[in-house]
Amino acid sequence: MKFCWCTLTVSDMEASLKFYQEIVGLKLERRFNAGPETEIVFLGDGETKVELISHKANKEVNIGQDISLGFEVKSVDEMMGYIKEKGLSIHSGPVQPNPHVKFFFVLDPNGLKIQFVENM
Repeated sequence: MKFCWCTLTVSDMEASLKFYQEIVGLKLERRFNAGPETEIVFLGDGETKVELISHKANKEVNIGQDISLGFEVKSVDEMMGYIKEKGLSIHSGPVQPNPHVKFFFVLDPNGLKIQFVENM
């Protein structure tokens, strides 16, 4: 079995696209309408895929507090600086639970926790 993608329902497609492209660094793979009220975007290349779905009639998004998406970065310190440059807030961290990993969290435009991880 192979993991295909993670689907996120978003309240504002443009804000979400900007976040996942500029902050996370995912490339736009494809974008299309799936009916008159629904738009779907796939981001990422290789093994990492994120699907964003926007329903024009539904602007309320419910995301659980105990879920996050993790993305590997070269340097947590550099990424934290970049996040601050972009005017975003650090949700929590940095945390270094052992000598081999360090991470922190930010919130995407829909309130989903995004974890940036440095493997040391």
